[in-house]
Amino acid sequence: MGDTSGVDEIDESAMRRAGLSHFTAVSGSNVALFLGLLYLAAGPIGIGPRRRAVVGLLGLPVFAAATRFEPSVLRASAMAALGLGGRLVGLGMEAWQLFSAAVIGLLILDPALIRNVGFQLSVAATAGVMVGARWPAPRNRPARALAVAIGAQSAVAPLLVAHFGLVPLLSPLANLVAAPLVAASTILGVIGVIGPEAIADLGAWLAGLVLMIARVASAWPQIGWLGLGIVGAAVWLHLRMHRLRGILALVSATCLAVLVLGPTQALPEAGVVVLDVGQGDSILLSGGEGSLALVDGGPDPVILLESLQEYGVRNLELVVLSHVHADHATGLAGLVGRVPIGRVWASTDPHQTSASAELFRAIDAGGIELVEPGVGERYRLGLLTLTVEGPLRRYASPNDQSIVITVSGPSRSMLLAGDIETIAQAELAHLRADILKVPHQGAATSDPDWLRGVAADLAVISVGPNDFGHPADWVIITLEESGASVIRTDVAGDVVVPLD
Repeated sequence: MGDTSGVDEIDESAMRRAGLSHFTAVSGSNVALFLGLLYLAAGPIGIGPRRRAVVGLLGLPVFAAATRFEPSVLRASAMAALGLGGRLVGLGMEAWQLFSAAVIGLLILDPALIRNVGFQLSVAATAGVMVGARWPAPRNRPARALAVAIGAQSAVAPLLVAHFGLVPLLSPLANLVAAPLVAASTILGVIGVIGPEAIADLGAWLAGLVLMIARVASAWPQIGWLGLGIVGAAVWLHLRMHRLRGILALVSATCLAVLVLGPTQALPEAGVVVLDVGQGDSILLSGGEGSLALVDGGPDPVILLESLQEYGVRNLELVVLSHVHADHATGLAGLVGRVPIGRVWASTDPHQTSASAELFRAIDAGGIELVEPGVGERYRLGLLTLTVEGPLRRYASPNDQSIVITVSGPSRSMLLAGDIETIAQAELAHLRADILKVPHQGAATSDPDWLRGVAADLAVISVGPNDFGHPADWVIITLEESGASVIRTDVAGDVVVPLD
């Protein structure tokens, strides 16, 4: 029916990045399944091709209305209606005729559909499936299925890049593995609704396997126009230049290996990446040779996970929750259980929010070590040293309760100040650093003397679209007058700060 309200938003994102999100959309396969069930439910009335055609034509508008006239359902229903109508009058139509007539007819009835992304993707994918099904390929089922998947992916790839900027390179492989599980899960789910509950449970278990595939495949490479052009050119040359196929295959495999093994973005050997996660904080620390830590997770777990995937993050030695507010804790709650974590630092007592409570429940369920670091405690992260500077005591404000950390690299240092405000800042007036992560998205809750006193030559403000007036103009002016260059994530995106 197209209802995805029970699907976790992180899993929806994973399915999109894996190229499997079409399984949660209503499309031709769902229309076909609906018609099959409708014929069974019709009993004797559905015996014979003409009677089935009448039953189907009556049922298709009901299904289209039940699925809220999704563009992909309209396309599939129109094709099915033309086929059934042709059967009634004795007119047989070939697949391409059905497809063309359905698309043209829908665009005549509603020209605005041409601008609908869902309609564009449905039309392109259907054309790709029909082309892929006719490609000369071995007769074994996996090869035919892969040809169909490649056809569909090739057809929608330009649209995906145009609308969303990236396309999953290895989506056909993920689809080859997931498609049989989806089919089996759907059928068992239908049977389980009217039969033994154990059958529905088996269907749900298979659906869980699909989500596992999506989570793994979501970390596979995403390519833009350049990557799409390279892959397209390699395929075209491979098909055209028969004598060079062996060499081209080797070159293509090498390029593919580079794309698969290398992350989209490079991490500094010793440095910090202030991630652009919107209105909140999330800071990735890289000590080199795979030594990684994360301070805060921003307000959206989907954005956080996608950002970490861009940098090829597979595990984290240390995760720090600076304080309990949702714009720092929510992303971390979604991270637990999806990225291996060595230990977590937090010092939140007596403050609590729903976001922090959810995070601590996930930490406890995952058996992850939870530590309250003391002031002066140090942690060695490869080439970086993390030193805890605060909180010095319990504060009435959760912002002042932030864990404050100095990150020292081979030649430079950076102060991660959480969201501390004037009271905590007054007690941490001695802190100095080369780079400052400005507290509280640059809000007007800082002491201008403290901002000047840090004596940083670079100030990074992690901020997104907001109605709070962040960052305050006077904060930026104060920092610039003190000699610091100011960079904002909402303007510059991720800010990579080498400390070597």
